Amino acid sequence: MKHKSAKNSGGGICVGCSGWAYPSWRPDFYPAGLSPKKLLEHYATRLNSVEVNYTFRALPSASTVETWLSQTGPEFRFSFKVPQRITHFQRLVDCGPTLDAFAEVLEPVARTGRLGAVLFQLPPNMRIATERVAEFLRKVEPLKLRIAFEFRHPSWFDPSTYRMLERHGAALCVAESDELETPDVAAAPFSYYRFRKSDYSQERLSEIRGRLLERAAQGDVFAYFRHEDEPTGALRAAAVLDALREQAR
Repeated sequence: MKHKSAKNSGGGICVGCSGWAYPSWRPDFYPAGLSPKKLLEHYATRLNSVEVNYTFRALPSASTVETWLSQTGPEFRFSFKVPQRITHFQRLVDCGPTLDAFAEVLEPVARTGRLGAVLFQLPPNMRIATERVAEFLRKVEPLKLRIAFEFRHPSWFDPSTYRMLERHGAALCVAESDELETPDVAAAPFSYYRFRKSDYSQERLSEIRGRLLERAAQGDVFAYFRHEDEPTGALRAAAVLDALREQAR
């Protein structure tokens, strides 16, 4: 089984969803009758990355992570959402033990070269506090992770935020939903996108492909569509990736 990234002369483009464990995606995305134990294996034949949202609420066991790795190919990339205890409960302050436990979960993924990026999604009621984020980034620098921050209060959309992220090599997660859109600002040597709107036209999906290609000229790109009970997001992600692969031939 081969897992190919969409590539150009710059970085690779990884496209997926923020989850895969949805038997309800049968038969439009997963084949009818596919065993729940085979969902990730099939997912990896159609998409080349996943954003693991599971880690927002609980940390998987080492054996679970090893199973994920065994079910996907060497070019498949796992990105991870940081535990809510770090981002929502402790708000980036005094969270060393939780961060250490999270880093331990990531270790086998990083060791095999399969780690994409790590997403820090801040709560919607957390207003701009660039020095707090900068201090946190200084502390986690030894972990050598590709870090993306998703800010959900509009006060963060300010040049001081972008300069702070750029100083520390962290990406601004460009997230869009029906309620809020993040400015598309490049702050790091890689890019991170989250597409969460309820509807996407074919024209908009074509624009997204073009934007991902533009960013890939500067470095690796990670892009994730919304996960839900319906397979809509997964099908959109597959359509975008298929078109990018066809373009790269």
